[in-house]
Amino acid sequence: MLGLTIEQFTYLFRGTGWTVVLSLLGFAGGTLLGLPLALARRSASRTLRLLSSGFVQIVQGIPLPVIMFVVYFGMSIGGYNVPALVAAGAAMTLYASAYLGEIWKGCIQAVPKTQWEAGECLALSPLQRFVHVILPQAVRIAIPPTVGFMVQIVKNTSYSVVIGFFDLTYSAKVLNNSTYMPFTVFTIAAVLYFAICFPMSMIARRYERRLQRT
Repeated sequence: MLGLTIEQFTYLFRGTGWTVVLSLLGFAGGTLLGLPLALARRSASRTLRLLSSGFVQIVQGIPLPVIMFVVYFGMSIGGYNVPALVAAGAAMTLYASAYLGEIWKGCIQAVPKTQWEAGECLALSPLQRFVHVILPQAVRIAIPPTVGFMVQIVKNTSYSVVIGFFDLTYSAKVLNNSTYMPFTVFTIAAVLYFAICFPMSMIARRYERRLQRT
């Protein structure tokens, strides 16, 4: 089929599976680090705001492939011989946390100030106000941009090829080197990326439209 054997298609699908795994690792790690980062960016403490802002500026100011190199070779220099998946997952975590932290900070800020004041009138503590009043509204606002950013995470996993991680781009590159059919191989890779990203884009758009109607 299309000049490729079943084994070669299977090879591409294996790469697709590892792309999904790395995307999930990046999103999970980015969520764990991004939420405290968003809160630190909104903190009353000037030190926390400066530290979190510095982290975001540094990560957003460095291209993702360079972050991959720094994490991968940095761990090696530190004496840790880690698999490419671990290094790529750590790099994706840093990258995703910086962007998710900024997205979620904006969503928290988008909740009207009167909601904070309403919680204060109910004699709720700052933590109770955030958890019971602000967070549910901020989560609702955050879903479309978060899902939209997940699409970026999936596509940016392709940069992990620079440290030799076996993902969809890497498997397509290897397959092209053995078949000399670049158009066919990379078109199939593009279709597979689209098949992963398109449903997420549709979910984000549908939820955004629903949000605008309510």
